[in-house]
Amino acid sequence: MWCWRNHCVRGTFHASRGAIVCLLLAGCALFQSGPEVSFIRPTAEELTALLRQREAAIHSMKGVFSAKLRGGVIPIVSRLEGTVYYRRPNALRLRGFSPIGVELFEFVQSDDLYKLRLPTMGRELFGRESEMEKMGKLTRPFQLSVWAMNGVLGASTLGIGETVKLTEDGDRYRLDVYAAPNRAVHQRVLMRHLWFDRRTLLVIQEDRLREDGEVDARIHYEDFRLLDNQTGKSLQDNSAAASLLIRPFKISLEDGSGVGSVQVLFHEMLLNQPIKSEQLGQVL
Repeated sequence: MWCWRNHCVRGTFHASRGAIVCLLLAGCALFQSGPEVSFIRPTAEELTALLRQREAAIHSMKGVFSAKLRGGVIPIVSRLEGTVYYRRPNALRLRGFSPIGVELFEFVQSDDLYKLRLPTMGRELFGRESEMEKMGKLTRPFQLSVWAMNGVLGASTLGIGETVKLTEDGDRYRLDVYAAPNRAVHQRVLMRHLWFDRRTLLVIQEDRLREDGEVDARIHYEDFRLLDNQTGKSLQDNSAAASLLIRPFKISLEDGSGVGSVQVLFHEMLLNQPIKSEQLGQVL
């Protein structure tokens, strides 16, 4: 029900030239042997451009994953199997199943609209993403789920009006992302921390912050794989375009209030293949 043959279409994305290409090629040092690897020294502007290129490298994604949930993050289940479909710019569908195949939920997002269907509870909820708090206790798990998928899709790019500050933090770089709440141009609020591995420039951790500065959710990205044209497991392609398709297969999320955590393990991920509209579901 949830599997596809393990192959990927040939990538057609070509990275731009210049400094970013050099950074991408250097980032492939993750897959090279050797006792020492030099740190890459980017600017905040180069890291910002790199995030945008990683996001643009994916126009669609199919995935099969399993998830472990602790602390009652999703009250109806502690383990589930799931599928994800994504198509640019903002169409996402998540489905979750029990270990014996019973459908637990379907979450569909299109632009700012969402639909949540809970077959076992006989409920359907509709609304705008900006108003997800109306879902009550169900808001949090699906908000965390969307954030986790954004990390896989490379959708941690800067929004309109957001600014950044780059600092060194041990063997990592930290990109602090600021936004102007309520369009107050002269007021900047720290919204996110993005930690990059200094050798590969991969995002390995993201903190989403509340307006009071406390951590709302902490996300860790691990088990990075370079998806090639055939098997999805090749680690030998050092081209700039290929390096844009490195994605984490393990995502761990911790609720900032200590309520619970989610661990997502991808078993299969297929990028840039055609996706039919019916595979994305319908919001309305």
